[in-house]
Amino acid sequence: MRITHFNNPRLAQAFVDYMVTRGVTLRIEHQDGSWNILLQDESQAAMVENELQQFIRDPLHPRYQDASWQSGNIASGLQYSSVSLLDNIRQRAGPLTMTLMIACVAVYILMQLLGDRAVMSWLAWPAGEGQYFQLWRWFSHALLHFSLLHILFNLMWWWYLGGAVEKRIGSGKLVVITLISALLSGWMQAKFSGVWFGGLSGVVYALMGYAWLRGERDPESGIYLERGLMAFAILWLVIGYFGVFGLSIANAAHVTGLLVGLAMALVDTRHVRK
Repeated sequence: MRITHFNNPRLAQAFVDYMVTRGVTLRIEHQDGSWNILLQDESQAAMVENELQQFIRDPLHPRYQDASWQSGNIASGLQYSSVSLLDNIRQRAGPLTMTLMIACVAVYILMQLLGDRAVMSWLAWPAGEGQYFQLWRWFSHALLHFSLLHILFNLMWWWYLGGAVEKRIGSGKLVVITLISALLSGWMQAKFSGVWFGGLSGVVYALMGYAWLRGERDPESGIYLERGLMAFAILWLVIGYFGVFGLSIANAAHVTGLLVGLAMALVDTRHVRK
């Protein structure tokens, strides 16, 4: 009986090893780039499904790592092979996730070659009525990044959360979240600081809010953000407002993005049975 599949072989192994400690034997079968989890005794299916939901919510919990040491099982059917960094990135990222990452990197390189002001004159938030009909400007500000730390921070979160949303729910949902959060967070930031800003962080905060609340209200969706990471996101908001590190942070965009993500998760889970 096929229980589920994983795109990450290490997660598949961790779940199989943990179920051994619960007295359930599972087998891993590699097929078309994913790892299927197979159960021989169907009478144990309900218990396995329940454990699977808990595993999906927090796959890095120490109990799963401990189980791998305890089981000592090397006959699960999983064979490791060397995987490049790019393959690991692709494993989690869908086409939209990858496309936006490449676009951000390309724009960042242009900013290093031509200067921030030159690139911002093409992509920044509309500066006046004369630019209102340059429709790309309402969204392209999200591609602008002003330091290596800035772009690495945003792309890491975009890959981690945007990739999960695209893989689990589809590219359409990620498009909607990205466009709405980029538009509204950019509009709010322009109200507070003018048009000379940029970055994907408004979208990232929308994904944080969406993933966290979606996971809390609809864990079966497979979309979640650990509460500790959500607490980190809120802490970073506070740090931004008080300017603890002297960084120039788009606080209005962050708050607006977070509220947009929470609102969209609330709408998407309004009919979920608790």
